[in-house]
Amino acid sequence: MRSTLTSTTRHCLLPLLCLCSALSAQAQNTFQRPGDAVEYRQAGFELMGTHFRRLNAMAQGKVAYDAKAVEDNMAVIAALSKLPFTAFVPGSDKVKGTEALPEVWSQPAKFQEAADKFQAEVGKLQAAVKGGKPEEVKVAAGAVGQSCKACHDSFKQKGH
Repeated sequence: MRSTLTSTTRHCLLPLLCLCSALSAQAQNTFQRPGDAVEYRQAGFELMGTHFRRLNAMAQGKVAYDAKAVEDNMAVIAALSKLPFTAFVPGSDKVKGTEALPEVWSQPAKFQEAADKFQAEVGKLQAAVKGGKPEEVKVAAGAVGQSCKACHDSFKQKGH
């Protein structure tokens, strides 16, 4: 699988991702309504999932391993990985269409622990990608997938 990013897109993507990271800390205070927070976190998770599926397909050997495409997808995953978690704001649990379970708010320490575990696994995956060894990327990608599943099992409605 070859990277579908053009060189122009790559040059624009990094500053955009840096801006997204800088804004994530402010995101919690900028949602005009709780529905905006739900849309934001769902979009972030969806986009991150798309790039993780691309990376994971290569890591699992389902498509040809392309180190540059793995790096490109990892850059997006790393930049997006913190953003959705800033959007679990008060009141967003009451929005129709949210997939988050009430446990996100009733068990905030457990939810934060799951988010922290995910962040740690993403960091390990990023290190494996930088290391350039596909077998290490495969193992680290599996751990990221397991952290996603664990959080979904505890904090996301089934069937979503």
